[in-house]
Amino acid sequence: METESAENNLYFTFGVIADLQYANVQNGLNYARTRERYYRNSLLQLRRAIKEWNEELITPKFILQLGDIIDGCNSQIKVPEEALQTVINEFTNCASPVHHIWGNHEFYNFDRKQLAKSVLNSKHLEGDVEPGDVPCFETEVNPDDPEAFYGYHFSPFPKFRFIITDGYDLSILGREKNSEKHNKSVQILKSNNKNENPNSPEGLDGLNKRFLGFNGGFSQEQLEWLNNVLTFSDNNQEKVTVIGHLPVHPYSTDPMCVAWNYNEILSLLHAHPSVICFIAGHDHDGGYYLDDHGIHHLTFEGVIETSPESQAFGTVHVYEDRMILKGRGRISARGLWYRNR
Repeated sequence: METESAENNLYFTFGVIADLQYANVQNGLNYARTRERYYRNSLLQLRRAIKEWNEELITPKFILQLGDIIDGCNSQIKVPEEALQTVINEFTNCASPVHHIWGNHEFYNFDRKQLAKSVLNSKHLEGDVEPGDVPCFETEVNPDDPEAFYGYHFSPFPKFRFIITDGYDLSILGREKNSEKHNKSVQILKSNNKNENPNSPEGLDGLNKRFLGFNGGFSQEQLEWLNNVLTFSDNNQEKVTVIGHLPVHPYSTDPMCVAWNYNEILSLLHAHPSVICFIAGHDHDGGYYLDDHGIHHLTFEGVIETSPESQAFGTVHVYEDRMILKGRGRISARGLWYRNR
């Protein structure tokens, strides 16, 4: 019998999961106190996801873990390393390599130096199926550089590229207090949000609600690096998916979850015909929008607010002309057709 790959010209698949926020504590409520959070159950949800990925007819080439792997409360109860190791122990059972994104909850538990030295730095997975064809565009995630950002790219299949971006490159979280980027981030936040609590949206209207302490943005340095990689992909006729914790299109998420300078990175993405999709987490309700330039903005629902009776992960099947998201539970199935080049 022919395989699914032979029948449907399937190139490869990859898995996606977002916002586990595991903690060994009782269930709680979200920031707005409108939704239950299932802290311990996140581990069981991940275990089920890994089991299903491992049992799929075609093993996923890789898994995208979209950030907020453990909850910030682990820092308050002084067990961040233990909580992280508990989740990583589950991931060791996964047959596919895992690419980790850094979200706000990573920075509630660890600073950038710690993350750069941890298992959550997956930059060692950077690489191409055809070595030597790609310029370096090197970004060293140097734990001793207070201004470094976390970003890299890889090609798991000819003419397809995935780029990991750092939505907290500009942030009041994680950076040394005297660093240039930290000072700039404080200035951005204070000039747009006058509340004593930087996480409060009180008095903020519309998209101004994005100027919150648990969000962040992209530095000019990172945008220039991204532009260089995308220019190569344009010239090489590649199809590119960009990944980050924060959504970058306001129609794909709640205004409170959008990156600070979403307009800058969005303009950059629109300038490159190679870009077909932006995948994000952060907004536990998820979202989707196909923008005017044909880029699919896919925001994944968070595991942390998924009841034990449901699920929240997906597998993306990649073809020559489209990607098909096969979601489980709260994740809707979608067809993502590539824009005309």
